Amino acid sequence: MIDLINFKVWLTNNKDYSEKTVSNIVSRFKRVNSLLPWENNELYFFHLEQLEDFKDLSKSVCSQLKQAAKLYSEFILLSDEQNIRKENNKINALSLFANIGVAEAYLEDIGIDVVVANELEERRAILYQKIYPKSHMICGDITDKSIEDKIIKESKEKKVDLVMATPPCQGMSTAGYQKENDDRNRLICQVIDIVNRVEPKYVFIENVALFYNTAIIVNDEKILIPDLINKELGNQYKINKYTINTKDYSVPQTRERAIMLLTRKDIKTIWTLPQKDEKVVTMFDAIGDLPPLDPFVKDIDEEELIKLFPHYHERKEKALKISKWHTPPHHIKRQVVAMQHTATGKTAFDNEVYYPTKANGEAVKGYRNTYKRQNWDTPAYTVTMDNRKISSQNNVHPGKIESKNSNGENIYSDARTLTLYELMIIMSLPVDWNVPSNTSDAFLRRIIGEGIPPLFVKKVFEKLV
Repeated sequence: MIDLINFKVWLTNNKDYSEKTVSNIVSRFKRVNSLLPWENNELYFFHLEQLEDFKDLSKSVCSQLKQAAKLYSEFILLSDEQNIRKENNKINALSLFANIGVAEAYLEDIGIDVVVANELEERRAILYQKIYPKSHMICGDITDKSIEDKIIKESKEKKVDLVMATPPCQGMSTAGYQKENDDRNRLICQVIDIVNRVEPKYVFIENVALFYNTAIIVNDEKILIPDLINKELGNQYKINKYTINTKDYSVPQTRERAIMLLTRKDIKTIWTLPQKDEKVVTMFDAIGDLPPLDPFVKDIDEEELIKLFPHYHERKEKALKISKWHTPPHHIKRQVVAMQHTATGKTAFDNEVYYPTKANGEAVKGYRNTYKRQNWDTPAYTVTMDNRKISSQNNVHPGKIESKNSNGENIYSDARTLTLYELMIIMSLPVDWNVPSNTSDAFLRRIIGEGIPPLFVKKVFEKLV
């Protein structure tokens, strides 16, 4: 099968031709192919010149057709070489604490095959396997020796050269309780053991920034996690340690993370972070072109909903045409009304009249990063697991002035949290990510809030391939 679309793209990107010339070359090649179906062999042009229909053409036309066929041959040759290089450079990876594979969303595209994965929770493991059917998910507790041994055995059999580990961060996150001696903080010990036994060429460890300042008890001694990694792996690996913000890598979200890149010392090229991108992608860049979408107000009837949002059904229908995940979030009326009167980047706690209230009418007490709209001209705030509530931190859509009420007050659009589709964009997930359509919206929201933006992961891993 001839590939005219990518041939045209290749001509545009690699040859100094005008748009018209590119179109002419593609048309000429289609004509050649109609005379003699193209084959990638040395005798093709000889057989073409023997055709009576070809001989009947003028010399200039024959020359143009042969030139178009030669360009297509060049395109196919270079494409084959690129595919061979990609195949030869493929890296087999093990993903620990894989969740549903948010971090892995682009890895197959760049030649990294996650051949083995491990996740504790069955529900997540099952969904991971549906999204990544080529990978083998081992579901179970990594602290169970039989599970760890199974992971190691399969990783060796499948020649894993890269281990990626994203241990749970709730034990050290500012959004968690930060309990001293939280068992989840000790999971790094299993990572170290697996790395020592599998001996991969590269190791990727990711966590919250406080990862570097977190201590655990090992052999009755208190030790900082990075010091433990240096102690156990420093002889075999060159360890590069970073604190990054994903907004510096074209991700439209501020998310600070601790990143450790380990390279086995017999490997010549040391794994380092890529350069930061020059442009910062804002909320407006990411979702500013989406039309307004009203929330579903769950504590009023249909008549009152339409009175509050006359275009509710029309906007909902338009949103669903964009994505099955772009559905109106559900909220209660008193929160929605408060946000209708809250400007972009502001919190409803600044409202004198439309102040957040409880069901009994009492004023809500809360932090100023709650009941708050995001900004258009900056990246999004860090997406948390509790991202579907107006009353949780920095969750509300930036909105735009939509109208004025009878008192001359501005009414702002999108008085709601971000949709799952908008969250996917802000997390830099592919909009066509292979998630089953029957997956729970609430479940996906929580998972996304735990993940690391896959575009950042892609940029880091591209340094290897």
